[in-house]
Amino acid sequence: MTFSLLGRCARTGQFGAAVTTSSIAVGTRVPFLAAGVGGMLTQHRTDPRLGPRGLDLLRSGCSAQETIAALVASTPHHRWRQLAAMDAAGGTAHFDGERVKPERGVAHGRDVVAIGNILSSPRVAEAMAEAFLAASDEALTERLLRALEAGEAAGGEHGDVTSACLLVVHRECFPYVDLRVDKDPHPLPALRRLWAEYAPLADGFVQRAIDPEDAPII
Repeated sequence: MTFSLLGRCARTGQFGAAVTTSSIAVGTRVPFLAAGVGGMLTQHRTDPRLGPRGLDLLRSGCSAQETIAALVASTPHHRWRQLAAMDAAGGTAHFDGERVKPERGVAHGRDVVAIGNILSSPRVAEAMAEAFLAASDEALTERLLRALEAGEAAGGEHGDVTSACLLVVHRECFPYVDLRVDKDPHPLPALRRLWAEYAPLADGFVQRAIDPEDAPII
């Protein structure tokens, strides 16, 4: 009942994730990112512990493929898990456990991987990756939002989505963007509205952290 993606901007070095689902608080459970390291998605019968574990493996020098393989090998309930990873070079990998409910979907492209479960069609993941790749001249946040919107337009999941998250990291240990919508009948338009409001403030919030003397008043 979830579709999501990881993306990388080769120009800026940003990593991002976007996700939506029918259950509450998806932003706390599915996407995990670290600046300069990469990202993880963990969903279906979700085990959020796999996100930080995956990031630790990526930090240690494992590729995305090696990270997924190590997680699957060390996770006793892996047949229930759907996972994706992206490493610092933009390499991607995924895993679908045998108990992950259909329709499942996955699509890989340059600097992107999209996954989903309990979808209306496997085409959902493909549409997300295609939308991300087609917007290569846009900022990473815009590419991620367009990908989620394309997934929903391609049929989305079985049932209505009610929560969504947009997460991006850049140079700092804290997120550049971390926006979440919960219990909303139309979470993707709501997420886009939040980003439109937050976008002109994002650099200022970073500046407040690294150079408060020169930071703008927000």
